[in-house]
Amino acid sequence: MENFTPYLSLAGGVLIGISASILMYLNGRIAGISGIVAGVFNAPSFEEKAWRLAFVVGLVLGGAVYMHFFPITIAARESMSTILLIAGGLVVGIGTAMGSGCTSGHGICGISRFSLRSLVATATFLLSGIVTVYVFKQITGG
Repeated sequence: MENFTPYLSLAGGVLIGISASILMYLNGRIAGISGIVAGVFNAPSFEEKAWRLAFVVGLVLGGAVYMHFFPITIAARESMSTILLIAGGLVVGIGTAMGSGCTSGHGICGISRFSLRSLVATATFLLSGIVTVYVFKQITGG
């Protein structure tokens, strides 16, 4: 397990905050990843699709560039079946749609705007995750 790196964590948080602020300032948009990704497929205009696609490509390329220069090893989750991982991803997607946003939109942008709705949504995301992990571990003995 990696050591806790408060300075790197702080730097990452600052970069996320700066990028969300730049998107809001330049584009008037919230950096909610689920909404941005959905807009790649259903935005009404080419310009709308273009900035959304550039944002998503930037997320992926940014991660790839970081991994190139700072490779880390992530332990395989051999105890998790592929079907279970796919089901989990689908449940998260459904929850994102039901919550009208994801942790980036609500947790980063919404809370920073003092949105009560985002505060409630983020607390619900966290509580649901905690309960899900607890119940899953009780059922599977993990």
